[in-house]
Amino acid sequence: MQTINLTRHFLIAMPAMADPNFSRTLTFVCEHNERGALGIVVNRPIDVTLGALFKQVEIPLGATDLADQPVFYGGPVQFDHGFVLHRPLGAWKSTLPVGDTGLTTSIDILEAMAGGKGPREQLVALGYAGWAAGQLEDEIQRNGWLTVAADLGVVFDVPPEDRYDAAMKMLGINAANLSDEAGHA
Repeated sequence: MQTINLTRHFLIAMPAMADPNFSRTLTFVCEHNERGALGIVVNRPIDVTLGALFKQVEIPLGATDLADQPVFYGGPVQFDHGFVLHRPLGAWKSTLPVGDTGLTTSIDILEAMAGGKGPREQLVALGYAGWAAGQLEDEIQRNGWLTVAADLGVVFDVPPEDRYDAAMKMLGINAANLSDEAGHA
């Protein structure tokens, strides 16, 4: 199988995606290599606000506009752990750099956000999406996902409910016109 690297790409779930964890999701791939892939679902807010999350982790939320922002379902793996997708990259204790963007898991980023000193743009998620070596490639071959180079403006500037369709439009596709069947020439 040809090796592909989908780091900094969107995975757009095909309409026939049967897995309820990924039905109609848009996932930003943070890392993809020979060991597998890791991504964050960026269009599925959950019924938790950042205000509630900060209270739960006992970080006082200062005078910021973060309290009412939603927390996102990042994926089914480690759903009890927080992940912050953010720009600019910054210098946090535990960050996976993804170009000029970072995926941070250390609490120092939350503390900075609470004090109004966090990254300019951020998406806080619980859990992540993960694939073993070759698994994502297999799912793509079986018509589970479309891929497109990511435009993080879709993540940070488009409302969550419009992100899936915005990513589809990047490919010039209307989801209503897609077939549930895979075809191979």
